[in-house]
Amino acid sequence: MYYRRFGRTELPMPVFSCGGMRYQHQWQDIPFDQIPEANQKQVEACIYRSLELGINHIETARGYGTSEMQLGKILPQLPRERLMVQTKVSPSPDPLKFKQDFDQSLAYLQLDYIDLLAIHGINNDQGLEDSIKPGGCLAIAKQLQAQGKVRFIGFSTHGPTEIITKTIETNEFDYVNLHWYYINQNNWPAIEAATRHDLGVFIISPSDKGGQLYNPPEKLVNLCFPLSPMVFNDLFCLSHPQVHTLSIGASQATDFDEHLKTIPLLDRWDEILPPIQQRLEQELINCFGENWAKTWHIGLPRQEQTPNNINIPVILWLRNLAIAYDMIEYAKMRYNLLGNAGDWFPGKNAEGVENLDLSQCLVNSLHADKIPQLLAETHQLLQAETVLRLSKS
Repeated sequence: MYYRRFGRTELPMPVFSCGGMRYQHQWQDIPFDQIPEANQKQVEACIYRSLELGINHIETARGYGTSEMQLGKILPQLPRERLMVQTKVSPSPDPLKFKQDFDQSLAYLQLDYIDLLAIHGINNDQGLEDSIKPGGCLAIAKQLQAQGKVRFIGFSTHGPTEIITKTIETNEFDYVNLHWYYINQNNWPAIEAATRHDLGVFIISPSDKGGQLYNPPEKLVNLCFPLSPMVFNDLFCLSHPQVHTLSIGASQATDFDEHLKTIPLLDRWDEILPPIQQRLEQELINCFGENWAKTWHIGLPRQEQTPNNINIPVILWLRNLAIAYDMIEYAKMRYNLLGNAGDWFPGKNAEGVENLDLSQCLVNSLHADKIPQLLAETHQLLQAETVLRLSKS
């Protein structure tokens, strides 16, 4: 296993982390005796395999249902000095609610302290305000830190780049969990801000939100050859030293295996990645033309600037992936979250777009004349049954 200094925490962070969102029994708290023994054995297998591989960062959240409770039957049996445990607690307008949720996390995990506590979901200005206001969630977290119950404080986010950067620029946090991977590099300015402030950088869900790379379409497999899409994406992310660790959301012990193929390649990324990236970029040009491939994103409005809150940048991005790389199932999954995931995936889909006047909000786009039709076509291509966030399903 490779390790990287996790920013100002100085922790030696493995380049892969064991995420706790997918092996838990269910998304709601239930008594432990209602958890099937087979599922608990599966969680144990994931943790023991993770530690065997040198992946000693175990990451979970209060919002991950039975994950903390199930980990609490395993982690206390292990040498504490071998572990780095992270949990995450959502911000609240009521800091006492944040404190109560943390206390529940600690009780479920059956640990004396947490190495890394993240304020979970600073996705908008309100979440930031609830966190950093005098006496707010961050103040509670710092009290817990002073009491020895928390070593380092960070935040996780699914928000826009400007909110992430604004939060980093407060210089109040030790690390950040954010989305960034090959198919979505929008948050690079936030990673640069994190580097300036010496924050640890943890990449959320690179293989699921990063393209459902555990089940890639054949076209993407061919474009990424000789690597699998998963290994390509891992290597792409880790080729940037500003990135410290990628989350592996294992649901079974074998889920680590494909990621491990990345480790021997880390010293040769500069010869391995460029041909693959060139093929991927060229395929986008082949499908849409160079002008669209290089300028489609310029001048697009945010969803709050668009009639009916349509998230035009995300919809066109998903259209690109679906057509250029055959990532239809991934695009459908993400598209049908629009309107159903709150500030975790904001804005709405393009239903009814043909009845809207988008001329004003598209005034700065080079492709204003054709985008309304493209949005309507994308809705026909990707619409399906409503999709809810995992924690709400």
